[in-house]
Amino acid sequence: MKAIVCVKQVPDTSGKVSVNENGTLDRASMATITNPDDLNAVEAALKLKDETGCEVVVVSMGPPPAEGMLRELLARGCDKAVLVSGREFGGSDTYATSQILAAAVKKVGVGPEDIVFCGRQAIDGDTAQVGPQIAEKLGLPQVTYVADIQKEGNTLTVKRMLEDGFMKIKVQTPCLLTCIKELNEPRYMSVGGIWDCYQKPYEVYDYEALKNDPLIDTDTIGLQGSPTNVYKSFTPPQKGAGTMMEGADKAACEKLVGILHDKQVI
Repeated sequence: MKAIVCVKQVPDTSGKVSVNENGTLDRASMATITNPDDLNAVEAALKLKDETGCEVVVVSMGPPPAEGMLRELLARGCDKAVLVSGREFGGSDTYATSQILAAAVKKVGVGPEDIVFCGRQAIDGDTAQVGPQIAEKLGLPQVTYVADIQKEGNTLTVKRMLEDGFMKIKVQTPCLLTCIKELNEPRYMSVGGIWDCYQKPYEVYDYEALKNDPLIDTDTIGLQGSPTNVYKSFTPPQKGAGTMMEGADKAACEKLVGILHDKQVI
């Protein structure tokens, strides 16, 4: 049994966002982190490993420096890492990215008891599209916005969060789940994990490794194969400091109403 986790290295959005002339993010000039929701997906896979002894494989598409992020995930307890990297993949939108990642996941191999985990969405695009698109291209049942997972044999009982509540869904493996931060608290790297992370299997899938898959075509991957493009990327302006008010008496209420009136809110 395997737990395959799709992860993404994203720009640290707390800093300045740099953009190339073609509208894509200049990732080389920006500090990067592991996408936060993906860490919840990794933790879900590691908890499954704690319970069942399954193998956890992390898969990421990105430039060669993404190896550092994958090594950190190996240090957290993952068993194997795969980096999908090649110039042919550069500039991919969500459609093209899901084509490439689906081919990579197929190459890793999805068995009848396996689960593919993804984060809900990435903080650089916020589309929440790649996970569901991978499921569609692999022909897997999917559950999104997962906040709890209970496994019994080949059946998962999943709590799916909604805007005004939640719903429980039963799904058979193999399947794909997208995870939200309420699912768990990601663990840290251990000293032993850091020591062992460079001894664990690490592979790179380039274009040559995946080109025989029907999903991989120069017309459906990379910038050329992306039906959408980013019109503009920028760092949003910071909001001004808020005003703290104390008290719950009539005078405080009158003061609040006066402030809102002056700002033409009311």
